[in-house]
Amino acid sequence: MTGSAHGGDRRAASRRTGIPEERIIDFSASISPAGVPGTVRQILHQHEKDLPHYPQPHAEELCAAVEKRYRLEKGSVICGNGSTELIYLIPRALRPKRVLLTSPTFSEYERACRLGGSRLVHHPLMREDDFRVSAGDMIRALQGKGGGKSDACSMAFLCNPNNPTGQLLSRKKVLEIAEAARKIRCYLVVDEAFIDFCPGHSVANEVRKNPWLIVLRSLTKFYALAGIRAGYAVLSPDLAEKVRQNKEPWTVNSLAQKAGIASLKDRSYEEKAQRVVAREKTFIERSLESAGIQFIPSQANYYLLRMKNARKVAAGLERKGILVRDCSNFRGLDGSWLRIAVRTRKENKILMQELPVAASGDTI
Repeated sequence: MTGSAHGGDRRAASRRTGIPEERIIDFSASISPAGVPGTVRQILHQHEKDLPHYPQPHAEELCAAVEKRYRLEKGSVICGNGSTELIYLIPRALRPKRVLLTSPTFSEYERACRLGGSRLVHHPLMREDDFRVSAGDMIRALQGKGGGKSDACSMAFLCNPNNPTGQLLSRKKVLEIAEAARKIRCYLVVDEAFIDFCPGHSVANEVRKNPWLIVLRSLTKFYALAGIRAGYAVLSPDLAEKVRQNKEPWTVNSLAQKAGIASLKDRSYEEKAQRVVAREKTFIERSLESAGIQFIPSQANYYLLRMKNARKVAAGLERKGILVRDCSNFRGLDGSWLRIAVRTRKENKILMQELPVAASGDTI
């Protein structure tokens, strides 16, 4: 796939290939294959009447719904136009001097911090260890080479499970890093955009014990709401108020707020989505192994694949109306990596038929 820093641009692919947008199968964006919850569809229809009116300025009802669902402190949640808005808001509000970023990871952390004037410290993850995060190594990187106050970082981003690798750091290990960050007065921003696909590992409830811990969550991925855009941050109430003072009003529209509240209440959808993803992951893994295509074990709804000429493979698939994510623009990766999402069985079968053909002679 070419021409985009991210996946999910079916319209651009349609212009490039001449294939109608509705016929393009998008494996480049990691969205739940269970589709939009039925409860959300009903809510959107019911609240069309709200369109002429302004939404709540700071999505107060959605914030309260998040706090109730996850038993969080009152005033600890900030909602945004997807979690990406909050990735930009937090460095802008807190002005960290030195920010630690692992690589490879989501590219918007780096861009957001550069715009805020922060100095970046890169912590590369090792291919030989499937790009796993080592808590001990990350803590040492947080503290800086000299171990003195001037060498320490003032903010760090940790994507868990990591994008694009799908690697999950256990809750215990994340909390070890968070405690080390607290001791050196460093904000640890844990991006849990995909944590709903591996429940039980979120650290959002730990924010009340550690004011230096910030957790980002997304409603986009798990609830298939990419077109609506809704996410939130969990911070200590005092810190949330400080960040909120730097935030524009009305960034979460009325329908997104209603959809978010409905999603949080839909437990049956959550169970369905987890079942569907688990089943399809088994199918994909067996298919990749059978085709001899290398992949990084993943706890999320996507896989990082390794092949000799990934960009050529991505371009070949696109000509057939199949989008995959060329990962060559991730820091720490080169042109031998692709990311594929977990989709429906029908779509996964198509990809698993076409991918070995496109990769013929190019696998490592």
